[in-house]
Amino acid sequence: MSATSQMSPMSRRPRAWLIAIALACVCTMPAAAYIKFGIPLNGQTVTLKWKTMPVRYFVSNRLAVPGVTLDQFDAAVGRAFASWQAIPTSAITYLRGGFSNAAPRDDDGVTVLGFEAHPEQDRVLGATSFTIDGQQGTIVEADIFFNSAFPWSVATGGETGRFDLESIALHEIGHLTGLGHSALGETELQPSGGRRVIAASAVMFPIAYSPGNIDGRNLRADDIAGASDLYPDGNFNSAFGSVSGRVTKNGTGVYGAHVVAFNLRTQKLVGNFTLNANGDYVISGLEPGPNVIRVEPLDDGDVTSFFDSTAHVDVDFKVTYADQLAIVPRGGNMAGINIAVTPK
Repeated sequence: MSATSQMSPMSRRPRAWLIAIALACVCTMPAAAYIKFGIPLNGQTVTLKWKTMPVRYFVSNRLAVPGVTLDQFDAAVGRAFASWQAIPTSAITYLRGGFSNAAPRDDDGVTVLGFEAHPEQDRVLGATSFTIDGQQGTIVEADIFFNSAFPWSVATGGETGRFDLESIALHEIGHLTGLGHSALGETELQPSGGRRVIAASAVMFPIAYSPGNIDGRNLRADDIAGASDLYPDGNFNSAFGSVSGRVTKNGTGVYGAHVVAFNLRTQKLVGNFTLNANGDYVISGLEPGPNVIRVEPLDDGDVTSFFDSTAHVDVDFKVTYADQLAIVPRGGNMAGINIAVTPK
């Protein structure tokens, strides 16, 4: 995909006891389905999430773009919210508050989605910014802007040369919900220097499909596991299981390794990362049964899409498979699936 199609988070907006954070720059404790966002609170890292539901949002009527009317924008965003809310094992809910003349990223405590013109951000299709309660570690506001500098479409089957609004909204609403990026995707370099998505097994993969493509409109197993882990509902905790272990190289823990569970029965993929110096990982939201566990370096794209630029992510190792199947129990954890990798 071209460099213009990368979805990135936006700027900080600090104020009083409310603190806005940039999404991709926050690594928390080992998460269950991907990197979750978090903040330091009383000496610990607290997972960032909404405290009260439904999450009430408004649609900005300040700016429209060619090919997308305000009503069409409203409908596309509504479908994206409905997709996340329809997850049967997640308790997250949303409520449309109506139209507003507020702009995305206004410091008003109101969650707003809308278009803004940012031609200088030539790699940003859409972005989500948070305002949080720094005392409780909960989300107060999460605004999403879509960059009107790009051509957009809401056509049922997509539209050549235009980015699909519903697909990008689905990704950004995942951030609004509290999810980080997933590395379940494959790209190839383009002559222009950007990357084109060949395949993605998660809506939360940080590179968008090419213009005209609508494959990003449907949530995948990794997305569903992430939302369910943040806001478990129904029988999620009792019906699904997890796998855990450690990734090492020369006896030392590997930080930032991408670990993937592949269910042999359903052929679904769910991934996570090693998020501490010991190389520990946990992958939750897995359907019971045998899973193949694979670990790979995060070298297919921009590491800063997943980790803070100061993080010492190790990408110098070969793709490696666990030497045993992980038999995930229902409502439990298959521990001790350790993998030793070797340098490239």
